[in-house]
Amino acid sequence: MHLLVCGGTGCRASASDSIVESLKQELENKGLSDEVQVIMTGCFGFCEKGPIVKVLPDNTFYVEVKHEDAVEIVDEHVIKGRQVKRLLYQDPEKKQSISDSKHMDFYKKQIRIALRNCGFIDPENVDEYIGRDGYMALGKCINEMTPQDVIKEIKDSGLRGRGGGGFPTGLKWEIASKNNADQKYVVCNADEGDPGAFMDRSILEGDPHAVLEAMAICGYATNASKGLIYIRAEYPLAIKRLKIAIDQAREYGLLGKNIFGSDFEFDVELRYGAGAFVCGEETALIHSMEGLRGEPTIKPPYPAEKGYLGKPTNVNNVETFANIPVIINKGANWFNKIGTEKSKGTKVFALAGKINNVGLIEVPMGTTLREVIFEIGGGIKDGKKFKAVQTGGPSGGCLTEKHLDTPIDFDNLIAAGSMMGSGGMIVMDEDDCMVSVAKFYLDFTVEESCGKCSPCRIGNKRLYELLDQITQGKATMDDLQRLRNMCEVIKDTSLCGLGQTSPNPILSTLDNFWDEYVAHIKDHKCPAGQCKDLMKYVVIEENCVGCTACVRVCPVGAISGEKKQPHYIDPSNCIKCGACIERCKFDAIIVK
Repeated sequence: MHLLVCGGTGCRASASDSIVESLKQELENKGLSDEVQVIMTGCFGFCEKGPIVKVLPDNTFYVEVKHEDAVEIVDEHVIKGRQVKRLLYQDPEKKQSISDSKHMDFYKKQIRIALRNCGFIDPENVDEYIGRDGYMALGKCINEMTPQDVIKEIKDSGLRGRGGGGFPTGLKWEIASKNNADQKYVVCNADEGDPGAFMDRSILEGDPHAVLEAMAICGYATNASKGLIYIRAEYPLAIKRLKIAIDQAREYGLLGKNIFGSDFEFDVELRYGAGAFVCGEETALIHSMEGLRGEPTIKPPYPAEKGYLGKPTNVNNVETFANIPVIINKGANWFNKIGTEKSKGTKVFALAGKINNVGLIEVPMGTTLREVIFEIGGGIKDGKKFKAVQTGGPSGGCLTEKHLDTPIDFDNLIAAGSMMGSGGMIVMDEDDCMVSVAKFYLDFTVEESCGKCSPCRIGNKRLYELLDQITQGKATMDDLQRLRNMCEVIKDTSLCGLGQTSPNPILSTLDNFWDEYVAHIKDHKCPAGQCKDLMKYVVIEENCVGCTACVRVCPVGAISGEKKQPHYIDPSNCIKCGACIERCKFDAIIVK
């Protein structure tokens, strides 16, 4: 029997490591340590219900487990063979317990390729990765295929880059392979910086060997002998597990010289980033690894021609690499039957925001937004109305109810005014102000701009200022046209993808939520009630009994009035903190 405990960052933040220790201690107390193994795995994906414990071989799935539950799990399930009913997932629709994750709506429509091992193996044990066909693909490439055969297999699979650009992976490898040099490099982009995104981090935490194996395959195909993983320093758990995986692979002869008894050599090193969003762009990433400022350069030359230290360099992101071993093992024809005509395979998304089932999912390309949000995601929290979903992070756009039946792939999302991006998906409800959402993303972009080109450095700052004026009710209708014109100019003239896509949140909200912009400007009202500068707290005289509770709680003394008489809120002093509304028991204070 195995007890698998989620060891991803999310569950560890909820003390899943203490669950592991409690289970081990309880098993030792019962004399079962040799018969039952407790394994800390990677992310199961169902973050909303973590920490998670899965019992094998019966596949019982326990949710929201606490360390004090260890005694009951061991006594009831391990010893007596009875499931702990209160820890099973409760289906909100069917009003019943579900013990097997295969029957949960969250997992039913998922196909896990990049996430195939996350939640199933101990990421710090290379033997467990090998036990699930690990390094078979690398052995197959070296012993049975030429570099050209490998590239052809990846091209035939239809795999496109999962980092946001969607460039055909096989073609990228082919270009790198044709550029001759005394030294070539394979770079893994693990600089995941989108707000709300945690796809790459979870793969590295749960299945680091899959990325190492894929990088070695890429090295074999492109004649590169060195690999570099550029990872942000804010990912300490992923870094720890990568270091362990690299040491284990070297010890087993899977990295280094004479891999699988051949003359092929390949090794991997880590490079740390300081958390700059712009370093997700491959040329900026390369400059950062070289010790220079993380700024992009004009292409061509592309990194495949002149990259790290001026040598041919192939750059792919974590999720792209995670697909490679499966494609080699199962074949291009197997992979390209999944997905749509132009977007093959699956895509990993980080579901976040106002959604019931926050978590990490992997679905076939072509799955609709409706299926993701309302079936896998379980719908909107607290029964509120769906308003929008932001795909692609700061580079993407806000899609509305009319887009819910759009099949998710690279081309459809761009046609709808958004983009796939690396896979962040933030869901919003009726309480979200879309002007403020656009302002939030512009604030992020302004902060993260490297400043090298003036359209991005200056233009995005001016866009933010216009949005700020709108949320304060100080803008005019002419500013909306000015806003759109500036967006188009910045898209056309910025140096790199950060600047070229930064206006997308504004353009998509202008197209889909025009009425909200107009309400802010003409009516000086925020329909969602989120823009503080447009709020006004007022007392309903007929409801006010003059209890003075609001007066006592107001931090700035903005409320006045005699006892047992209606009170008054001075709008010039009110800071809209909401303390008065929380304290009032008579519904006498409202926000206009």
